[in-house]
Amino acid sequence: MQHHHLRASPETCHWGFFDASLKPAMVVASGDEVTIDSISGGPDVLPREAQFYIPPELKEVHARCERMVPGHILTGPVAVEGAEPGDVLEIEILDIRLRQNWGYNMIRPLAGTLPDDFHEVRLLNIPLDKERMVGKLPWGLDLPLAPFFGVMGTAPPPAWGRITSIVPRAMGGNLDNKELTPGAKLFLPVFVPGALFSCGDGHAAQGDGEVCITAIETALRGKFILRLRKDLRFTYPRAETATHYMTMAMDPDLDQCVVKALRDMIVLLGEKRNLSREDAYTLCSLAADLRVTQTVNGSKGIHCMIAKSIVHAGM
Repeated sequence: MQHHHLRASPETCHWGFFDASLKPAMVVASGDEVTIDSISGGPDVLPREAQFYIPPELKEVHARCERMVPGHILTGPVAVEGAEPGDVLEIEILDIRLRQNWGYNMIRPLAGTLPDDFHEVRLLNIPLDKERMVGKLPWGLDLPLAPFFGVMGTAPPPAWGRITSIVPRAMGGNLDNKELTPGAKLFLPVFVPGALFSCGDGHAAQGDGEVCITAIETALRGKFILRLRKDLRFTYPRAETATHYMTMAMDPDLDQCVVKALRDMIVLLGEKRNLSREDAYTLCSLAADLRVTQTVNGSKGIHCMIAKSIVHAGM
């Protein structure tokens, strides 16, 4: 295993989009450890207070990078040697740390889960205490932090062209899944040689739903192991934590998200425990949890979770 560090810069960031034609910012071998730095937000969200640290590369990206508006600043892509369309990229999340002592949250009219209820822009710059791992909200609440990357994705199929980073799709992207913290593994389909993994949209804290359209958005440093899995054949993202298996689905219709995530969980239970479709459906009704991932990204999200201890009980 080798260790690599991909820092954020105008040369290593793409702003607002995924594109199969992007040249790799780094090439690694399967099983290598990769540290990736992210930055977040446009010029309009920067705090003016001197006590807040702004990563210098953020302003460099603002000045020099092409921007697809709106969208996220993503670091990458990282190519994995030997990855080919049809493979699966396993992203093991080893560590996630804050890179700055503030984050922002914004309400925008005509956006979010209640687009017609709020008519003025509101921006909060939220102090982050990296020692106590809390965010200090303006009404006096110290909110516990649990950092994760809102966006983790491989490159889309070449025929899709350049696509926005906002809408999550089969290659992952803007999943906004708060379960993807250190110890979790994310499995993404590969659509292009090298897989071309990028990440960004750092979140210090987020509730399921991300209802006002932003979490506590911030800069993060993530440490990952990228593994090529030629033994797996997924057409849609899956994940697992230390304790749970997880299927995911995205669609403009939340009901369709439920259907897709549940169908894939039935398939997963057949793979992991050799259950019939009927037995798997029953077990989902008795022990699986359907959770809303987010409701604000154009395509909404559902993730279905089931405890590994239940799946493997009695084996």
